[in-house]
Amino acid sequence: MSVELNKDLINARLKTILDAWTKAGKNDEFSTIADVDAIFLAAGEDEPIRKGTAFQTWLLGFEFPSTLILLQKDKVYILCSVSKARILEQWQKSKTPIPIEIFVQAKAKDPPTDALPKFLEAFASHQRLGALTKETYSGKLIDEWNKALSAVEKKPEIADIALSISAFMAVKDDDELKATRIAANLTSTLLTHYVAVKLETILDRETKISHEVFAAQIEARIGSGDGDDAKGPDMKVWSKGRGLNDVDWLATEYCYSPIIQSRSSEGGYDLKSTAESTEDDMAHKGVFLVSVGMRYKGYCANVGRTFIVDPDKDQESIYNFLLGLQTDLLHKMKDGAVARELYHYALSTVKKQKPELEKHFVKNIGFGIGMEFRDSSFLLSPKNARQLKANMVFNVSIGFADLEDQDKKKYALQLIDTVKVGQDKGIFLTEGVKSTKDTLFYLTRDDQEEKPTKKPPAAKVNGNASPVKNKTAGGKVLRNKTRSAAQEDAVQTAGAKIADHQKEVHRLLQEEGLAKYSEEGGSGTGKEGKGWKRFQSYKGEVGLPKEVESLRIFVDRKAQTVILPMNGFAVPFHINTIKNVSKNDEGEFTYLRVNFQTPGQLAGKKEDTPFEDPDATFVRSVTYRSADGHRFDSISKQITDLKKEVNKREQQKKELADVIEQDVLVEMKGRRPVKLPEVFVRPALDGKRLPGEVEIHQNGLRYQSPMGTQKIDILFSNVKHLFFQPCDHELLVIIHVHLKSPIMIGKKKAHDVQFFREASDVQFDETGNRKRKYRYGDEDEIEMEQQERKRRQMLNKEFKAFSEKIAEAALASTGDALEPDIPFRELSFEGVPFRTNVRLQPTTECLVHLSDPPFLVVTLSDIEIASLERVQFGLKQFDLVLVFKDFTKVPLHINSIPSGQLDDVKMWLDSVDIPIAEGPVNLNWGPIMKTINDSPYDFFRDGGWTFLGGTGDESDQDDESDTESEFEAEDAGEPSDDSSEASGSNFDGSDASDDEGSGSDFGDESDGEDWDELERKAAKSDKKRAEAVVENDSDSDRPKKKKAPAKSKQSAKPNGKSKR
Repeated sequence: MSVELNKDLINARLKTILDAWTKAGKNDEFSTIADVDAIFLAAGEDEPIRKGTAFQTWLLGFEFPSTLILLQKDKVYILCSVSKARILEQWQKSKTPIPIEIFVQAKAKDPPTDALPKFLEAFASHQRLGALTKETYSGKLIDEWNKALSAVEKKPEIADIALSISAFMAVKDDDELKATRIAANLTSTLLTHYVAVKLETILDRETKISHEVFAAQIEARIGSGDGDDAKGPDMKVWSKGRGLNDVDWLATEYCYSPIIQSRSSEGGYDLKSTAESTEDDMAHKGVFLVSVGMRYKGYCANVGRTFIVDPDKDQESIYNFLLGLQTDLLHKMKDGAVARELYHYALSTVKKQKPELEKHFVKNIGFGIGMEFRDSSFLLSPKNARQLKANMVFNVSIGFADLEDQDKKKYALQLIDTVKVGQDKGIFLTEGVKSTKDTLFYLTRDDQEEKPTKKPPAAKVNGNASPVKNKTAGGKVLRNKTRSAAQEDAVQTAGAKIADHQKEVHRLLQEEGLAKYSEEGGSGTGKEGKGWKRFQSYKGEVGLPKEVESLRIFVDRKAQTVILPMNGFAVPFHINTIKNVSKNDEGEFTYLRVNFQTPGQLAGKKEDTPFEDPDATFVRSVTYRSADGHRFDSISKQITDLKKEVNKREQQKKELADVIEQDVLVEMKGRRPVKLPEVFVRPALDGKRLPGEVEIHQNGLRYQSPMGTQKIDILFSNVKHLFFQPCDHELLVIIHVHLKSPIMIGKKKAHDVQFFREASDVQFDETGNRKRKYRYGDEDEIEMEQQERKRRQMLNKEFKAFSEKIAEAALASTGDALEPDIPFRELSFEGVPFRTNVRLQPTTECLVHLSDPPFLVVTLSDIEIASLERVQFGLKQFDLVLVFKDFTKVPLHINSIPSGQLDDVKMWLDSVDIPIAEGPVNLNWGPIMKTINDSPYDFFRDGGWTFLGGTGDESDQDDESDTESEFEAEDAGEPSDDSSEASGSNFDGSDASDDEGSGSDFGDESDGEDWDELERKAAKSDKKRAEAVVENDSDSDRPKKKKAPAKSKQSAKPNGKSKR
């Protein structure tokens, strides 16, 4: 049975209703049912979720459309269809507080039954009935019911019981609160990690988009479409929320279409929950109101925020007042509080602190929320005398309407949150994006402040003037000291900032890891355990080939099976059960041995593949003997070839597992598509290398070869990143598309598709022309350089404009913004991600290498931590390992990055909030990731990534490194960062001149003692080595041994600490 009713919960809630009904008085919250004989509940077809539907779902656990329920104190009558009756029989057969009788309506094709007359008889037998009189219903059953009811002469009196129904559902139990919390977490996550970020992007880029389209984009985050066109939830957003790992997305929906309002909204601002997003384009300045409500397993949560671009002082003051008022109300929302007293308190606070805003204050400050989105029985209004109880949930909404800004334009402010009533005070269930730093954007002020704050650092780095920071002697500035000290101070300041920021980043990483995997019971990888596959060669004896009758070994290539004779039976073995086959000749006979796959032998000794029956006996191998050696040669070759063929097929299948079949490209109709001509594509198509053209269509791109024989279609829905790389300092100008899922191009799968044009023009006359004889010197070369520069500028302009048109078309097609990302060459560094040394360039969202295949595109948001390895003094290169948030992915190794770029790489990683770890050696990441995947929660509980030493304090790593023994005495008393940077600056100084080298050591009193100690150690070591080999060395060799100390001194000389 597909639907399983929670019978215990239904019976418990039915008993609650009966007990409250029996004890109901005329002055309590159940007064409306005190004097009724029965309660009548109706449900029509395709009805919106209202009080009657919500109460039915609350009682039975599911919604039953076209169902009538008559609840008496001694019996329950239900009128429904056959299919619903089968489900409700589960409840009928359980231990119910009162009997249940189900009347089954006949199907349309069947003759009518007496179900409706019997139900009507029970209905009409009462004098006074309770029902939801304000609700109307529709549907075939309702029409039949109304027709039958109109024929009854004596109808019972109907009383409205809406207040009592609300009271039953108002106080939430633990299961209801859990569903409400998940709904609140969904709402808060959507607001924080998508709505606010997206709105900021729209405002920053001044994107032209309507309120309605933005609302539709928000709505698409939980998935959209049906059948083959269905899209799942956007896990890039939901993975950032807390406690959302086991969400049932089929039980998740929006309470209403998200509401987006700005000053350009038709009809102005509307603070009602029934407001709608209009078709007008969003303004890019002023006040923005955003409201989002989500329902999980029937329970609702709601949140609303105000964003203000370039607010004036009054707007800022009023918004801060709203924040304070909401906090005050939270402390008043406790068990026993009265709804109207809460409103009067809020209104009196407005009168006292902002009397001019009293007339603009909202008419109510919220309502009860749960199964029903808006329960008007628990309206927080000036006339409602109902009491609040612990574990009730309210949608608290405060704000001001019809305000005027300095430009005399109307605006409104609003603050909405879902709150649970507690014993002592209320508790926020929704949170995030509420403080002024998150909701107020000061455009003008930022423009004035950023310019002065950005320019001074540039002057310090690039200018020749050195800042004076109390580095004086006798009232005079020491030029050499100031220059080197300024550099050291700048490095130390940057290093300290990185260290402080990294501590915070690592702390957040640890907290997120614990929160993410604590909900999953310690696993969380979603990976199933290893297991044995089952293979079926034949469905029965009928499928066996005729050759088995001879009881000889037979290889059936069609069934991928080897049939072996055993004890007079033909036994088929699928080729995947066979490990290998071997053949040996001994005397007159040839032996053929077939080895099978068995536990412990699948992929080596370390394999721990389980088997469902641990007591099973396995055949490890079978050996056959024959005098016909040629036949065994043929069989051995057939089995080996079949094994190779199947393995190759499995490998290809595995490689193509993530390849998707794209939808059909919808071509542009009514007008010609925008084209980019004369471009090459990578990966290249079959045939001669000729340029083709790229076209922008309604839902994607199409590349066509020159003759139109071959094409590549890319849908916007499958585009993850779009890059434009100009031809400055490059040979190519590139538009690069990185896909969400790979597609097939020819016979190979491709994650990336690139369109490019060569920037250099070889079609010009190198022999000179008529102008040549009138020119002397380098004038012609200068002209050629100018033409080359202009040509590159035109290429960049053409490709950039086309990439922007792609972004516009993608926004119109999918609703998701797709901005062309341009690599930052000034932040680039060299490394070896594959086999060759390439230039890696960061972009806003990625780290890329696009110039040559194989391409590299790493999304920064997918990176868990960056580990810097082989970071040692004296090594010219270091390695970078990027560990992904998806622990099942193999970490990316970027090797052989020049050590001179270490600080640049660290600053860039820190600027994009990626946790950094440093170590002197390379780590074996295979076993590390296996340990993490076995139990991520245990990994984070035991400290997480702290084993890498990357908490922002690098002294531990440097203390462990013994590569340069000369610095042991120095490092004992100084931080490792400072000492390593100081040694670097001394090295540079010694290269420049002896004066600068000695000057840079001015004031360092401990350097002489350290050098003498090192001299003694070196001499002692050399003496021991000389004594060890004195017997084997000739006289001519001994002087060479005496030179060793001198070499030792010279090797240490770059430190600039020689006393000679």
